[in-house]
Amino acid sequence: MISYENKIILAPMVRIGTLPMRLLALRYGADLVYTEELIDWKFLRSKRRFNEILNTVDYVDQTDGTIVFRTCMEEKEKVVLQLGTADATRALKVAKLVENDVAAIDINMGCPKEFSIKGGMGVALLSQPEKAHSILSTLVNNLTIPVTCKIRIFDTPEETLRVVNILVSSGIKAIAIHGRTRDERPQHAVHPDIIKYVAEKISIPVIANGGSKEIEKYDDILKFKDMAGCTSVMIARAAEWNCSIFRQEGLLPMDTVIKEYLKIAVDYDNSPSNTKYCVQNILRDLQETPRGRQFLECQTMEQICAIWDLQEYCQKQQSYHQKMGIQGRWQVTPDSLEPPQKKIRSSNGTENNSDLEGVIQMKVCFIRASFNDLNLPKAQLHLWAGKKGHKLPTYDTQQIEKLFRTIITFNGKKYTSSFWEKNKKFAEQGAALVCLHSLGLVSEDDLIKFGSIIK
Repeated sequence: MISYENKIILAPMVRIGTLPMRLLALRYGADLVYTEELIDWKFLRSKRRFNEILNTVDYVDQTDGTIVFRTCMEEKEKVVLQLGTADATRALKVAKLVENDVAAIDINMGCPKEFSIKGGMGVALLSQPEKAHSILSTLVNNLTIPVTCKIRIFDTPEETLRVVNILVSSGIKAIAIHGRTRDERPQHAVHPDIIKYVAEKISIPVIANGGSKEIEKYDDILKFKDMAGCTSVMIARAAEWNCSIFRQEGLLPMDTVIKEYLKIAVDYDNSPSNTKYCVQNILRDLQETPRGRQFLECQTMEQICAIWDLQEYCQKQQSYHQKMGIQGRWQVTPDSLEPPQKKIRSSNGTENNSDLEGVIQMKVCFIRASFNDLNLPKAQLHLWAGKKGHKLPTYDTQQIEKLFRTIITFNGKKYTSSFWEKNKKFAEQGAALVCLHSLGLVSEDDLIKFGSIIK
């Protein structure tokens, strides 16, 4: 069981705390890593899958096949899943689902964003300490792994301690305290004195958070720890800007950090959009430089990697993943939805239009990373049609829940992929690939190279 004494921790950060950044933080010296806040209802519509190619455990959203949470053995004893919840029953269902894949569960009671507050989550729970206590005690009494929570301070040390005592009485193993109130933001000064006041008066470890404004090197973490009178410190923005802040030996150059982050992102098939977001937060003001503007124009992982001379590495890894069968996401079909969904809404205004008699089909998916803006399947098809003097194809997209399938009509024939995509644009591109293959414009070898054929 993990300890919360004398730990330097990667804090939960939205879109930052995904697997690549967590692993990078651990490799640089972080003792524990928190996931980004993950909402309970997203987990409850997911299924646990073991990814034999990546050797990861994936929790897969059953409405569109996207990854809600991905983890691996390297972090198993050190990853804390932070849960956004406002309901003890839902929280327990999620916690039991992931209990064997994480080191601990943390309940977010510190997020001040409108989304969390409207849902009764995050800092909204601090205005209902008895409800917060109920959620925590339900987890404590039913789990074999530690339970913690993360809060913000109140206006006074006394009020902060009053609420903390209620939460501590639930049996949690530690509490993280962000040294700002619910209305204060990073530009406001942090209040380590209030954290210290609480830490001196409770019996469980207190993890101090909120000092990134003053943290520029590893020694500054220790100074903040002393100021807050705590056993441990949780780092957010300072780690977001340069994850090597966890290195006792000192910071690494920004480009080194980006390259090491990108390699992990490629190794674990991280999405280009999430990878780009994390790199943006490392570059910060440098996004306005010529190289930064070139980076902002990138859409694929290969394009991002090329800027840091990792194009060949990216190509090699993606080729391996595609050869082994990774399609960038797990496949979900209407029959696998719970409960199974049968009603189809069609873009032509009809319903229950699932008849595919006479439609040319292949099991092909569209992998965005395999194409640039100039060679997208639809663009190739339209260009060929124009050169041959044919009318452009028409597209009828069918939708069940968050799954999409398109039927193309072109020169009197119909084409579709039997792979249901996660959005309309991808479904159209997948159907265009089937059409291109049927016309002899794209070979099966090309489809294999694109990673598009699903056996």
